[in-house]
Amino acid sequence: MLFIRICRLLPNVSVSQALPRHALIRRSMASDPAATDTTRFDFLVIGGGSGGLAGARRASELGAATAVIESHKLGGTCVNVGCVPKKVMWNAAVHAEYLHDHSDYGFDVGNVRFSWETLKAKRDAYIGHLNRIYRNNLDKAKIQTIQGHARFTSDPEPTVEVNGKKYTAPHILIATGGQPSVLRDDEVPGASLGITSDGFFELETLPKRSVIVGAGYIAVEMAGILSTLGSKTSLVIRQTTVLRNFDSLISTNCTKELQNSGVDLWKNSQVKSVRKTDKGLEVTIATKDPEKKNEEEKIRTIQEVDCLLWAIGRQPNSAGLNIGEMTVDTDERGHIIVDEFQNTSRAGIYAVGDVCGKALLTPVAIAAGRKLAHRLFEGKKDSKLDYSTIPTVVFSHPPIGTVGLTEEEAIRSRGKENVKIYKTSFTPMYHAITSRKSQCIMKLVCVGKEEKVVGLHMQGLGCDEMLQGFTVAIKMGATKADFDKTIAIHPTSSEEFVTMR
Repeated sequence: MLFIRICRLLPNVSVSQALPRHALIRRSMASDPAATDTTRFDFLVIGGGSGGLAGARRASELGAATAVIESHKLGGTCVNVGCVPKKVMWNAAVHAEYLHDHSDYGFDVGNVRFSWETLKAKRDAYIGHLNRIYRNNLDKAKIQTIQGHARFTSDPEPTVEVNGKKYTAPHILIATGGQPSVLRDDEVPGASLGITSDGFFELETLPKRSVIVGAGYIAVEMAGILSTLGSKTSLVIRQTTVLRNFDSLISTNCTKELQNSGVDLWKNSQVKSVRKTDKGLEVTIATKDPEKKNEEEKIRTIQEVDCLLWAIGRQPNSAGLNIGEMTVDTDERGHIIVDEFQNTSRAGIYAVGDVCGKALLTPVAIAAGRKLAHRLFEGKKDSKLDYSTIPTVVFSHPPIGTVGLTEEEAIRSRGKENVKIYKTSFTPMYHAITSRKSQCIMKLVCVGKEEKVVGLHMQGLGCDEMLQGFTVAIKMGATKADFDKTIAIHPTSSEEFVTMR
């Protein structure tokens, strides 16, 4: 403390310059007369995924002594068992789709064989390469990496313990992400015989017979990849359409595209039990149309299943943190409750990303982490993420792009009389000469007399790469007239958005 006081008397020396980037402090515990060593940082990040790493690196750039605690591999869900390896698999599935079109375009490719093993080896090597890049980036930024599980202690100031060692900071960020939800065997007998999206990336061979359970984007993507690569695939959904939280046009069209592509869709159905046999899994399914109340549910089985994949949602990784010790509030599912600035109910503790349960997307976590760092270490008091108008892509077949309000949301918030819808559907030029066909659908949701564009939704070839630019325009407040004044790029699918009437 004497050293710090002396530094304060010197006009050209700051406390942060005088101290090392992290310091070892000793404090006496009331319950333990022996001194306990605690390492102190300016910024302590729990979770080395997208949001945590982004916040940590930005804080370090701004001069904060920073550490990242990670119990698994750096990169989190996105890099290891999410967006990145999923996109590799989707790319492979797109190759399989194009193979069907080669003869229509004059190519004789003969017998083509697909090797799941080759693809998996290359994919895993790529992910390993990314893990090393993340570690190197932390080392270059002089951010300390602490391997292990963090758990909050009962110390007077927020402190975590990892492998018997204690760490503290005036600012602690929880960015532990989420994990796939699972069913217990007492909920569905034999449920544990299935896997989740995490287990999908551990499959050593292409399953001959797959059953996917769920109607969200992960279920849609997994079913599309497996089916397109050659696995006979069934998708079990509780209602009649997939992606029910999306615009109704997208939900209806994606359901149709799944069926057209050969996915066996089980509507109004739920898995009742799973049993292991010498030929694989036997999945028993109950189907009942809710509109036919007097009709008994039908019980059927799918035999010889190699891969049963549960894609029934995700849950936050908050259970093992002992955050109750810090009086950090959570909702009934365990998501950490934060305000618009990512503050939790405990001063000095923050949370970003999937653990908060809002907009579960990698770029959202990254942006929130960086905004937080600027607020804490650059003095930008108003630095926060705008959670409106967030674009997202579903890597279905064909891909989906969506941003802003659905038609239903716009009507609820602005009134039906103030909402104008423009939409179109067409066959992309690519399919003009192919026997395999796939539609492209597009919708603009506009509100008010000026017809401000508040929602844009599409499914078709190229929609994944088309969305980003349109999102910029919508974020800037573009109107339908602005779209109309834009010269079309011909021949493309995207030109339909500026020629709608």
